[in-house]
Amino acid sequence: MKKIAIQGIKGCFHHIAALEYFDKDPFEILECSSFKKLIEALILDKVKLGIMAIENSIAGSILSNYNLLSDYNIKVLGEIYMPIEQHLMALPGQKINTIHEVFSHPVALQQCAEFLHKYPHIKISEYTDTAEAAHDIMKKRLTCVGAIASLQAAQEYGLEVLAENIHSIPNNYTRFFIIGPPNFRQITNEFDKASFKFNLPDKTGSLAGLLNIITEENMNMTKIQSVPIIEKPWEYSFYIDLIIKDRDAYERIKFRFKKQMCEFSILGQYKNGRSL
Repeated sequence: MKKIAIQGIKGCFHHIAALEYFDKDPFEILECSSFKKLIEALILDKVKLGIMAIENSIAGSILSNYNLLSDYNIKVLGEIYMPIEQHLMALPGQKINTIHEVFSHPVALQQCAEFLHKYPHIKISEYTDTAEAAHDIMKKRLTCVGAIASLQAAQEYGLEVLAENIHSIPNNYTRFFIIGPPNFRQITNEFDKASFKFNLPDKTGSLAGLLNIITEENMNMTKIQSVPIIEKPWEYSFYIDLIIKDRDAYERIKFRFKKQMCEFSILGQYKNGRSL
């Protein structure tokens, strides 16, 4: 049985992403308290695979996670886009008008601000994780206290959902990478998307030259992200994602990229996680 490392505990969105991605393929999870500990689990061979959030459609990219992928030479093996749906839950038998405090992650609380504004009597308290908030309500048997978390968290910890889909923005998605250790050998050749990392020479037009290559090869770039190089102030690494429809064009792009860039690496070649 596969063992998958996630950031968070059962019922968190990383857990849901694992359930969706691996579907009927049974697996165990290793709960990690931080993304760095998730990476360490891969490096130390405690697990073979991990799931890591990389960007959100509202909040944007998680730059620190790009750095972790690069620093530890982690392989990107796949991706999944998950809708982020927030729900208010509490111990069974509670009612909204009896709830005096709500726990959740600061981002989740912000996403549900309009709903919470309707209940000025409710105190809002930040928590390290949405699923952790649900777990602690169950473990400590906290009455008159609610959590904002996923339906999966309610099921995991035996809580009753008092209000569903209380987030303000309905089209909120998080993109997760399925990742493996540096020595992971990917057998399949069935991929139609690739993620690159590179540094450009410090000269006029270097980034424009890169974009011209992509245009000339008629390739669809779905993302470009700059990330500061910590040890070199005001210098940046770049990450791009390409949709691959022509393998010959893809090989030409890799060849031309390597000639023009100071550093170039392929983070992963994998199946596109959403329809374009």
